[in-house]
Amino acid sequence: MTWLITGGAGYIGAHVVRAFTEADEQAVVYDDLSTGIAERVPDGVPLVVGSILDGERVRRALTDHHVTGVVHLAAKKQVGESMEQPLRYYRDNVEGLRVLLEAVTAAGVPSFVFSSSAAVYGMPDVDLVTEETPCVPLSPYGETKLAGEWLVRATGRATGLSTASLRYFNVAGAGAPELADTGVSNLVPMVFEQLTAGAPPRIFGDDYPTPDGTCVRDYIHVLDVADAHVAAARALRSAPGTALTLNIGRGEGVSVREMIDRVNAVTGHERPPAVTDRRPGDPARVVASADRAAAELGWKAKYDVQDMITSAWAGWLHRHPEAGRD
Repeated sequence: MTWLITGGAGYIGAHVVRAFTEADEQAVVYDDLSTGIAERVPDGVPLVVGSILDGERVRRALTDHHVTGVVHLAAKKQVGESMEQPLRYYRDNVEGLRVLLEAVTAAGVPSFVFSSSAAVYGMPDVDLVTEETPCVPLSPYGETKLAGEWLVRATGRATGLSTASLRYFNVAGAGAPELADTGVSNLVPMVFEQLTAGAPPRIFGDDYPTPDGTCVRDYIHVLDVADAHVAAARALRSAPGTALTLNIGRGEGVSVREMIDRVNAVTGHERPPAVTDRRPGDPARVVASADRAAAELGWKAKYDVQDMITSAWAGWLHRHPEAGRD
């Protein structure tokens, strides 16, 4: 099979592309390079530059490369930005998906893996989030991911398209320094940015009902996320008509304060965090149950938090060598 991987020049997408090629699966990258980096695409993997909203460009990519499966990661993904630009998020994340699915079904592509998010759950009041936990997203970003799941599932029912929606939890780490996250919207790179600037890391609220008062999250290595995509793609290929919705996490909660302490230890910086006001909409605890992914895909996370921080720090130093000098 040949898999078209949209957003394959992005942070997560580039890791997914490498996981597919290392598993001897043929890959083609489709990316508008608005945030993706062309140099992340491995040699020998075709790169089609185009918008997911350009239906004709998508159709040509599917037919020119004889695509038999799609992994869709291209999307806007910043929660705060989505609050300020909801129309942009609905256009790119929902309308873009509709355009892509229209091209996929017209071309007779049989398999579709959708990049979703734990943001669909909102503020769950449970110790472990299962796929049956009610979805009440708190941001336009989370809403677009939930709407995307509905659209993918409905298309599968109507056309026989095999589908999998993967709900990532908090992705961190890097498979190689050059593939590291270049954004600073997630906790680990946000802490790196503060340390590099000689400023204390920030904790947004320490009065939550958790053991140390700070938010608890489930962190998952980007390499594990990439492996989950390969497992999902192969599951769809082996069982036509499948419709899966799966959490992709480790099932282990780590508090913000604990993560900052671990980052300080790895980086050699010893800056106590500064506590500021809570951010609106931050739930106290969001930790995955990944039992269904294990049962359906035979997949389980292999990397721990130390691996995530160490590899992410190597990637940060790759771009910010001055950060190693305190």
